[in-house]
Amino acid sequence: MSTQPTKKDFWFLPLGGSGEIGMNLNLYGYDDQWLMVDLGITFGDRLGIDIITPDPEFIASRREKLVGLVLTHAHEDHVGAIPYLWPELQCPIYATPFTAHVVRQKIKEYSWAKKVEIHEIQLNTHVDIGKFGVEFISLTHSIPEPNALAITTPLGTVMHTGDWKIDPEPLVGKATNHTRLQEWGDRGILAMVCDSTNVFSEGNSGSEDAVRTELIDLLGRHSDSRIIFSCFSSNIARVETAIKIAHHHNRKVCLVGRSLERMVEAARQSGYLQDIGSFIDETTAMQLPPQAVMIISTGSQGEPRSVLARVAGDQHPLIKLDNRDVVVFSSRVIPGNEKAIANLQNNLVRKGVSIITSHEEDIHVSGHPAREELKQMYEWVRPHVLIPVHGEFRHMQEQAELGLECGIPKVVVPENGTIVCLEKDQPQVINSVPVGRLGYDGNRLIPMQSPLVKERSKLSFQGVVFVTLVLDRAGQVAKPPLLSIMGITTGGEEQEHLERDMNRTIRQVINNGYKNTDSLANELKVGIRRICNNWIGKKPPVNVHIVQI
Repeated sequence: MSTQPTKKDFWFLPLGGSGEIGMNLNLYGYDDQWLMVDLGITFGDRLGIDIITPDPEFIASRREKLVGLVLTHAHEDHVGAIPYLWPELQCPIYATPFTAHVVRQKIKEYSWAKKVEIHEIQLNTHVDIGKFGVEFISLTHSIPEPNALAITTPLGTVMHTGDWKIDPEPLVGKATNHTRLQEWGDRGILAMVCDSTNVFSEGNSGSEDAVRTELIDLLGRHSDSRIIFSCFSSNIARVETAIKIAHHHNRKVCLVGRSLERMVEAARQSGYLQDIGSFIDETTAMQLPPQAVMIISTGSQGEPRSVLARVAGDQHPLIKLDNRDVVVFSSRVIPGNEKAIANLQNNLVRKGVSIITSHEEDIHVSGHPAREELKQMYEWVRPHVLIPVHGEFRHMQEQAELGLECGIPKVVVPENGTIVCLEKDQPQVINSVPVGRLGYDGNRLIPMQSPLVKERSKLSFQGVVFVTLVLDRAGQVAKPPLLSIMGITTGGEEQEHLERDMNRTIRQVINNGYKNTDSLANELKVGIRRICNNWIGKKPPVNVHIVQI
């Protein structure tokens, strides 16, 4: 079956973000063209790989058919892969002003940045992109200018929600345009592709205004302490709240962290944060009395190179904390970051610092819809087909069941790489394409299933043995073997035993005779792995290098 749509086809194809939270890359296909929605990353935490992107090979090999990349908002899991993958796509980008500013900042240092055609689209307006009509509909989330996309072809309209919640008092930016969502529902929505992140939470996700009220009271109770306030840098409403509370308590504000500074600059360029005044630098912040300053920093997720992690580890050149200080974590724990956050908080407590989290106080609300908000969206849009995305499989399956309970006639739960045929009566998966992940390693992208990653994983778990042999013309040992045993022993007697047995095995194998250097190397690998297994219960990789003189 073809993987290129005709005039009779309207397809949805996720290459990332279905069956996982993060790394969103979605494609819509119609009449020999593709429209991409979002291009995000997820974060790695091992093997030296910090950033992981979807593998765009399917669409990169068809980039002449790709009419544009449309962005729903500026979170990393929706725009973070642009600096790494745009050169493979080379398509125009469509985004609201705030998101466009964030993207420009992310790519400005690249030699190809001026080639990127970025179209700024105002909220609640329409644009034609190739054979697709796209309307940007304002929603609320934990970042300015999130938008749903009404994507229209002659075969029907899809409502792609992106990330959202229903916040009646969003503080920064426009409220949800429920009138327009209802109007689209009245016209008829073929399918809704919808955020599943928070589907297991009952009720509503809560309002940002309530967080502001709680924080005003909380920080007033610590009037004698230096406050270090940590939140997601993209949560501009929360940053604004922290700044206004600081001013309310006559505190100067210091912003620390490149991502935070970039987000605040993008917000100001887009017309937000216009009345927050100026900031002090880190040196001034540490010279002021504790009660006269608030430091707003990145690092709430325990990222090892973030400001807060460096401060907690006494590695920051200027900011030093002690028992006079309070660190406020105004954020949720992203799944997978639990250990890093616990280590960070333990390091802070060891220094005598007091910490306050959303477990003790109501100082964070989710940016994703809980069950009552999902039900409300279903009532507004009334799609014929529900396609849950942006969640692990259990999240998507739960939303599928909720949608059916609420009267949506059909549901399709996709996986990355599945082509979903968008039809009113028989929506279904009709084909699949290869998908994968790329890791940003050093200064290049590598396949996460590559031999390099597999070898590095083995080394991290098993260690490695290097053997260098120098043989004379007769094939005998000309010099004592050189052994390098890494990541295997604790040294001392254990290492002595290993080296003794390895040398004995080398002599035995050579004395017994061998066909050629390849067979010699293979015999030594087997023998040395057996020795390691006998002594320590592990079979590490063994690299044998033979030099003949």
